Amino acid sequence: MLLSRYFAPLLTSVTVFINAGPVYAQNFPSKPVRVVTAESGGAADLITRLVAQGIGGSLGQPVIVDNRGGSAVIPVEMVAKAAHDGHTVLLYSGGLWTLPMLRPSISWDAIRDFAPVTLVARSPNVLVVHPSLPVSSVRDLIALAKARPGQLNYAEGTTGAMPHLAAELLKAMAGVDILRVPYKGTALALNDLIGGQVQLMFATAGGVAAQVKSGRLKALAVTSAEPSTLLPGLTTVAASGLPGYEAGTIFGVFAPAGTAGPVVTRLNQEIVQVLNRGEVKEKLFSIGVEAVGSAPAQLVSAIKTEVSKWGKVIRDAGIRAE
Repeated sequence: MLLSRYFAPLLTSVTVFINAGPVYAQNFPSKPVRVVTAESGGAADLITRLVAQGIGGSLGQPVIVDNRGGSAVIPVEMVAKAAHDGHTVLLYSGGLWTLPMLRPSISWDAIRDFAPVTLVARSPNVLVVHPSLPVSSVRDLIALAKARPGQLNYAEGTTGAMPHLAAELLKAMAGVDILRVPYKGTALALNDLIGGQVQLMFATAGGVAAQVKSGRLKALAVTSAEPSTLLPGLTTVAASGLPGYEAGTIFGVFAPAGTAGPVVTRLNQEIVQVLNRGEVKEKLFSIGVEAVGSAPAQLVSAIKTEVSKWGKVIRDAGIRAE
């Protein structure tokens, strides 16, 4: 009798807690939803605006894009510390899981501290060289680099970003010594590549399409595992001299850890529906990005693969963010 009286309130509390998720999801969202992302003008910003515009109507609440520039740490920490009610989410790319490996002072974990919602998009890089470099394929480039160790160089605009990591992965897999030339921004790096001050670079498809078309740069290969519709007719690094090579940027949506499962499911369904629209795919395609849309588990799997691959590259190359 005494035990029954003692456990009755506890059992009632547990029952309420178990049922809270579905009940809360029915009332979600109860206020505007804020999607935090990187600074204005980049790919993440454009993707976020398309997603926000698309889900606003069906959610029945305004969806606000909150751009946070200056440091990649700011938007990530903002969402990690937000209420885990689904009203504040993050749309971000690889910095979410590579920054903790690049900066020992960062303690967040992309899976432990966030509830993955969906893989939003992928964007391969393209390996481009100055036309004066006597190579026509990745195989030629590797042969030239081996014949001239330490004499070739590559430009990169952001330490630890995908173009930098893609170049270091090529060096490691091919066993070549190509010097890194760091720049304060991708635009400066690209200008010097076009001018012939540096010899090669990994860049976004959208960022170099016009220069390749005009002949100011020569595209050797795309970094995705399979040929990309973003770069029709261009072979992959893996198929043109370096089997097993793959690199690229992925974008995902994340809620704070502890967000109720039904809320994550609702966000996932709404965002995936938007990404499946033809006009959204076309707009993303125009900026060099392929729409994806996935179950949360696929985003988790992708992050684990990324952490394993790039963690080794970062450690072996001794890369540290500035």
